[in-house]
Amino acid sequence: MDYQINKSIISSKIRIVGENFDELSEVAGKKIESEVYPTSQVLEWAYELGLDVVVISPNANPPVARVIDFRKFLYQKKKKEKEIKSNTAKTVIKEIRFGPNTDEHDFDFKLRHAQRFLQEGAKVKAYVHFRGRTIVFKDRGELLLLKFLKNLEDYGSAENLPKMEGRRMTVIVSPTKKASAKKKVTKKAPKKVSETDKKDSK
Repeated sequence: MDYQINKSIISSKIRIVGENFDELSEVAGKKIESEVYPTSQVLEWAYELGLDVVVISPNANPPVARVIDFRKFLYQKKKKEKEIKSNTAKTVIKEIRFGPNTDEHDFDFKLRHAQRFLQEGAKVKAYVHFRGRTIVFKDRGELLLLKFLKNLEDYGSAENLPKMEGRRMTVIVSPTKKASAKKKVTKKAPKKVSETDKKDSK
């Protein structure tokens, strides 16, 4: 955005707003408020304070301006934009692949991965891939994905119901705030058995 600043201000009159009216009143020798003043007069007051006159609403009638340190204003604006950008996390999608005949062990293994991904704030795209004649097992694939979603209830929620995309039945799970905040459970170290305990057990 291009700002009208100091001598580049087109309007002969401006309305000033801001928080430094006490300083302006001191250099003006009278009480200054949020009113309309001749631009040339405001420029003189700003010069006395070592500040700039910056138009923030050029389409207003008359334009609205502030008496500020323009460099500081730009620095704070860029800093705020940078903070907003850094706080806007990019959406990460992790894929989990199943077959229609996935066994219990493989299912549990992939389920744990999905839980970890959701805890880390990523989305999970789970799908059942039907190869060749396995396409006849659509019902089996749907039941598997519904079971998958049921086991992830404490970690995320489905954005939609499982649906076919070509030869894949897909569902996307988004993490819940509760899941992201959940602490990882650490395994307790095995209790050391003392020599006395060993003797007692004999």
